[in-house]
Amino acid sequence: MTQPFHLPDFYVPYPARLNPHLEAARAHTKRWARGFGMLEGSGVWDERDLDAHDYALLCSYTHPDCGADALNLVTDWYVWVFFFDDHFLEVYKRTQDRAGAKKYLDGLAAFMPMDLADGFPEPANPVEAGLRDLWSRTVPAMSMDWRERFSESTRNLLNESMWELHNINIGRVANPLEYIEMRRKVGGAPWSAGLVEYVSAEVPARVAHARPLQVLRDAFSDAVHIRNDLFSYQREVEQEGELSNAVLVLETFLDCTTQEAAELSNDLLTSRLQQFEHTALAEVPALAAQHGLDPAETASVLAYAKGLQDWQSGGHEWHMVSSRYMNEEAKGAAAAPLTLPFLPTGPGTAALDLRSLFTPRAMELRRRSFTHVPFRKVGPSLLPDFHMPFPLTLSPHLDLARRELVLWSREMGLLEPQPGDPGSDIWDEDKLVGMDFALCSAGIDPDATAEALCLSAQWLTWGTYADDYYPKVFAGSKSPGAARAATDRLISMIPVDPAEAPEPATAMERGLKDLWARTVHGMGPAVRAEFRGHVVGMLDSWVWEIGNAVLNRIPDPVDYAEMRRFTFGSYMTMFLARLGHEGDGVPPEVHRDGVMRSLESAAADVGCITNDLFSYQKEIEVEGEVHNHVLVTQNFFDIDYPRAFAIVADLMVQRTKEFEHIRDHQLPLLYEDYGLDARARASLDAYVRELEDWMAAVLNWHRSVCRYRDEDLHPKAPGRTPGAPLGRSSSFGMAAARISLPA
Repeated sequence: MTQPFHLPDFYVPYPARLNPHLEAARAHTKRWARGFGMLEGSGVWDERDLDAHDYALLCSYTHPDCGADALNLVTDWYVWVFFFDDHFLEVYKRTQDRAGAKKYLDGLAAFMPMDLADGFPEPANPVEAGLRDLWSRTVPAMSMDWRERFSESTRNLLNESMWELHNINIGRVANPLEYIEMRRKVGGAPWSAGLVEYVSAEVPARVAHARPLQVLRDAFSDAVHIRNDLFSYQREVEQEGELSNAVLVLETFLDCTTQEAAELSNDLLTSRLQQFEHTALAEVPALAAQHGLDPAETASVLAYAKGLQDWQSGGHEWHMVSSRYMNEEAKGAAAAPLTLPFLPTGPGTAALDLRSLFTPRAMELRRRSFTHVPFRKVGPSLLPDFHMPFPLTLSPHLDLARRELVLWSREMGLLEPQPGDPGSDIWDEDKLVGMDFALCSAGIDPDATAEALCLSAQWLTWGTYADDYYPKVFAGSKSPGAARAATDRLISMIPVDPAEAPEPATAMERGLKDLWARTVHGMGPAVRAEFRGHVVGMLDSWVWEIGNAVLNRIPDPVDYAEMRRFTFGSYMTMFLARLGHEGDGVPPEVHRDGVMRSLESAAADVGCITNDLFSYQKEIEVEGEVHNHVLVTQNFFDIDYPRAFAIVADLMVQRTKEFEHIRDHQLPLLYEDYGLDARARASLDAYVRELEDWMAAVLNWHRSVCRYRDEDLHPKAPGRTPGAPLGRSSSFGMAAARISLPA
């Protein structure tokens, strides 16, 4: 069969190595699979299928250093997960039996008890029987923290198969951001990362959820999934009718050829691997220092990172030889090495292969990320005809909030230079009034009480003040250490008990301490802790920005999109909107469900992209920024501003439509799945409307304020008419520009 595209040259900088216990694992796992009914008579596989897929080879490549018993166990896990995938395809995807699939998946959770003493139900099929055996063999060696994390990733792997099934049902191809987010859950690589901990080293619980380790896991996962999508495109898309494939997603979103989409998918894979490397070398050491990890803990983290690295190269090599995939003409990780003439050769020198490191595309991606020329003249920001289907409503308390905001800002010291803080001369009263944060709050929560509206406007003001302060003071002086120290001081202003906050030393600290104490008054401990987590996430994200600014590094596109939700304060302000619905009969687990998270992420991206479109000139031309959706898109695709603008504008439309899709199609199913009563459904419906208010208010505020227009940035610029709108593109609609790859 003719391949739909030529496989690209992959970035595989580390050599693939083979575990010496391969043959023993092959024999063991065949006995195991047959013993649990996964071969003849299963209706899914026979022995020839298992031999051809060769999961023992996969595990021997991805875990080259573990002992025979550990290799046998992880191989059984992979046999089980691939059998589950093919079984689900045959029984539920092909028949599109959503009700049966939901019942089946719900039942699997009972086979992963945190305490083995609680026992297991009686298995009714090979998937349940295999999971019971694997869980009982694995968890005795692992901590309770690992059990909870691995159980969650396994449930995600199982349950998000429903998302794929639903998209097949309606013939829907996801947008790129939605796809990356959901693929991590259904694709299983975070689950694989959990098994890397079993084989290599368990990461310390106190840093398991810290950003550097999350990024290592996410970058690892994305690279694994995109590589798999490239190799499996022919089988999944052409033969099985699958819609969840990175190549198909880019092909559809960018309206480009399959070959171009494959090359771009490979570029994204390379970018994610380079993000992994950057995080391992720059952020993990800082994490160890920040948290005071001892030598044993640091060694565990490094062993984990190495285990993920081994998986990448080994997984690639397995894809090269497995009959499951399209792998003609592909180059393996252990292909003929390219070395320099003065380097040694022979056994043991495979790691010196420079071929993958110096592929032109990989080198070009890395070069572009660090060679941005700041302060370029870009002219007035282009703006699209915004697709905003949600109506704007304003609070009747708007004028009061405006007056109170000026008084509060003056009292906190935000409007004049502060003694001992030379970076604090950034705002005055005229600038504050022109930015009109009360207008944004009035649209975000039009039904708020006067007191709540004033508090909301003050939070937005404080966040924007800090957002202006950080790049001026810390990026300008190239002081990431000072940014970290200032952030730690800000975090100290928001203890779970506000009475424990220290005396503030700056206007920024004073404002945050005041807002925190007033906001959390009356909150229960759990709600207060969750809200604090959102604020800390926002504060830490500003340190991440400073780190990139100091290096003049344009972020990887996926890392940027995910961090932008934090730097913009999206999750924090959305959580405040949700507070009014606490205690309305909605179980906490509903808000943690993937459907709700996807809804919130889509809304957050609409607001973030809106800001980046309006602020492009301000950030790129005036401030020398490297954090902007349009700039990140320009850099990744190596295209000009207008074409990048069109792609980002179209992405915003797609995220808006995704929000509507989730609201109209997935939320009703969520309500049914959790058996929510009328009161709980009404509460969630109200929260959805508040997210719609949030998006409409963010757009209205950007259109109305004195912050992003050319005359705001260059007050004395000749030839400008005061009050004239920003540049609007008449030559670009909301469809993404077609991408033509450079030769």
